[in-house]
Amino acid sequence: MTTPRSIPRPALALGLIATAVLSACSTQPTTRRYAQHEPAPYQEPQRCYDCGTVETIVRVYGARENTRTGAVIGGVLGAIVGRELADDSSRGRRNTATVAGAAAGALAGNAIENRANEESFDVTVRMDDGRRLTVNVTALPNGVRNGAYVRYDGRRLQALR
Repeated sequence: MTTPRSIPRPALALGLIATAVLSACSTQPTTRRYAQHEPAPYQEPQRCYDCGTVETIVRVYGARENTRTGAVIGGVLGAIVGRELADDSSRGRRNTATVAGAAAGALAGNAIENRANEESFDVTVRMDDGRRLTVNVTALPNGVRNGAYVRYDGRRLQALR
C-alpha cells in the first residue's frame, strides 16, 4: 500500500500565497464608480467670419471686362493649326496659312471670351458679423439661393446648408 507523500511546508505556503494573489486579481472591485456630468458653462455660439446668409441674387449683363486673353490664346492656337494644315511644298502658302489661322483664332477666342463674360450674377450676402458683401460670379454654385447660408473664402461662394 502506498502512502501519500507529504508536501514540504515552504512549497505549501508558496502555493497558498500564489493562489491568494491570483484570486485577488480576478475579483471585481466592491466599490462602485459614478460618473457625474456637469453642464458645460454657457458659451456664445461661435461665429464664422466668412459665413453669412444670401439676401439677393441679381442677374447682370456685361459686368465683367474683356481681358483679351481669349484673343491671344485663340491667335496662338489658330497659328499652330494653320501652319500644320498648310501645304508643305510652298513656304509662302505656309506663312499665309499661319497668319490667317492666327487672325481667325484671335477672332474666335475674343468671341468666346465675350460670351463667357456676358452674363454673371451679383450675390449679396449678409455676413454673420453684420457686414454686407456683394460677390460677382459667372455661375451660381449648387445650393446658392435667397436665404441660403453660405461661405465666401475670397475666391468662391459655397452653400453650407
